[in-house]
Amino acid sequence: MRKLASIQKILDIQPIIGADAIEVATINGWQAVIKKNEFAVGDLVVYIEVDAWVPYDLAPFLSKSKEPREFNGVKGERLRTIRLRGQISQGLILPLSVLGERHEIFSIGENCVDVDVSEKLGVVKYDPPVSARLSGIARGNFPSSVPRTDEERIQNLTKNWDWISQFKYEITEKLEGASMTVAMIDGEFNVCSRNLNLRETEGNTLWELARKYDIENKMLDADYDNIAIQGECVGPGVEGNHYGLKEADFYVYSIYDIEAGKYVDPVMRHAHCKNLGLKHVPVIAHQANLFDTLGISTIEQVLKFADGNSAVNPAKLREGIVLKRIDGQEHFKAVSNEYLLGQK
Repeated sequence: MRKLASIQKILDIQPIIGADAIEVATINGWQAVIKKNEFAVGDLVVYIEVDAWVPYDLAPFLSKSKEPREFNGVKGERLRTIRLRGQISQGLILPLSVLGERHEIFSIGENCVDVDVSEKLGVVKYDPPVSARLSGIARGNFPSSVPRTDEERIQNLTKNWDWISQFKYEITEKLEGASMTVAMIDGEFNVCSRNLNLRETEGNTLWELARKYDIENKMLDADYDNIAIQGECVGPGVEGNHYGLKEADFYVYSIYDIEAGKYVDPVMRHAHCKNLGLKHVPVIAHQANLFDTLGISTIEQVLKFADGNSAVNPAKLREGIVLKRIDGQEHFKAVSNEYLLGQK
């Protein structure tokens, strides 16, 4: 579960060229602009990640003296990636005092680092409105036997970098769209959005794609039981149709073996996609060692590598990359800062 607001330690503070009132602090692999002399290296603070919805009462200055926006009945603002005086700033750093009267218990030391305080502060993930063609009618909750599709961001993995960097990875393009899962569970076919198992209804884009590619019959013919195929739905009506497509489409990025309780490796995933006649997300590198193959030795270089144009539409920026260990069991993402800065 993503920790949108957590206790973290400031690892570094650096000046910003040409800026007298602000400086940049480092939290894990993130950099966020702060007021000069507001914090010091080593301070424990509350760090709130980008894409979080921050209640107005917690940080009224985010509304810049304007009427705050509203999301799910809560007034506040969405945290975005911004650039201040040439410096990229991602997230919000607040003093521990925002936790209220008992904030002193979080000042004890290292044991408090990474403590999730999202619920206490009312911080939730901002999700843009979903069109009726995607939301559909719920048949039930997302299947409990299948992992939800959400990778950890590379900036949160600084403590694991030495371990991460020793493996080989398949690197794929991260597409901007809506999560879609099709699963055959005990002989029953399911089509799911990120959070729900959907009924088949007229006009639902996810079910239309499942029928377009005849996935149910192909899975039955191939005896693919207790298998979940996960991917991205892109096109008209999906996240502003970033790629300018004329019709919706489905790109597979993972396949989960429910009985084995694990993802299949990239070689098997590609074989299954070929067997089922399904498109795979664009592959940037096969079995790549980050340093020997790509010359990447730091998280900052991973983020730079994430920048670039999309293979789906080369006229558009790609959202980022996903790195999947070649055994299929570990995966994480790096979202392009160029893409984030271009968001409206």
